[in-house]
Amino acid sequence: MRISIETFTVNKRFPLTISRGTTAQTTNVWVRVIEDGIEGWGEGTPFSIGEQRQTTESILEQLQQIAPSLEKFHTWERQQIESVLQEALLPSSAQAAIDVALHDWMGKRLGLPLWRLWGLDCSRIVPTSVTIGINSPTAAVERSRDWRQLTGAKVLKVKLGSSLGIEADQAMLMAIREEAPEAILSVDANGGWNLEDAVMMCAWLSRLGVKYVEQPLPRGENLGVMGESPLRELKARSHLPIFVDESCFTSRDIPLLADKVHGVNIKLMKCGGLTEAIRMVHTAKACGLQVMFGCYSDSVISNTAAAQLSPLADYLDLDSHLNLIDDPFTGASLQDGRLLPNDLPGLGISKN
Repeated sequence: MRISIETFTVNKRFPLTISRGTTAQTTNVWVRVIEDGIEGWGEGTPFSIGEQRQTTESILEQLQQIAPSLEKFHTWERQQIESVLQEALLPSSAQAAIDVALHDWMGKRLGLPLWRLWGLDCSRIVPTSVTIGINSPTAAVERSRDWRQLTGAKVLKVKLGSSLGIEADQAMLMAIREEAPEAILSVDANGGWNLEDAVMMCAWLSRLGVKYVEQPLPRGENLGVMGESPLRELKARSHLPIFVDESCFTSRDIPLLADKVHGVNIKLMKCGGLTEAIRMVHTAKACGLQVMFGCYSDSVISNTAAAQLSPLADYLDLDSHLNLIDDPFTGASLQDGRLLPNDLPGLGISKN
């Protein structure tokens, strides 16, 4: 197979602020695998979590380095290719780009969308949330209005963990609730609270009808040992279900978290693609946990890829491409708040 690698830059309609900073623009990596006259497309998106800092430059460089050693394989040989990528310690975003491209090629080669190849039922896809970043109460209300006018969204994910403290978090959340009393709300603190604040906030948020809280505590350095032990105490004391994002990268993390949380957020860039995402879904379900699919500053490519698996998810947060003013791709479509893959082969993506 041949591999083509290039970058593209996308800009956000609404800059997004979380507890770790603000993002308005990202440069992502577009990967194409070519075999038998068919192209499979994938994407590598930069992200940063603690010591895990995957930049556009590092993703691009390592993909360019590994590409020559992959060209001896056929696109059907995904297991062998995955072993090569793992042995090379390729960043998970780079692995995701290759893995998704191989899946897209497979679907195109067989003439079927991935969701149909997997035998999934798209009627089970739940509405996706749209994200409101940390802001003043007034600005947060304006953003809520913007999102609902743009997408008709009924599910809002609110970023908390403000550097100004939990009083600022409460003021912002209350303003959004008053503006949109009918909206389904969830909260993502991105590790911005300590244990006592998290316990208090979960009790307070439950009274406002919030569905669950994502990553209330910082990611521990020693997953499953001392680093994540406060999660167990929070789960015992929390009035709301607890999901983790930054604390869970791959299926190996899930059994260590099973007694500490209620669910995990699976992202293709964190885990390394659709192959590992499927493993994570089954591992989480076997451990009695719920599943959410999330995103970073992903374009239509990655969110459409995740949408192929969406019938397996309890919650969805696949909105990053909806916030782009210059996404070069078209794929899954938003229908009544649900991000639905189409009937085209593979991912069903085209370039604008």
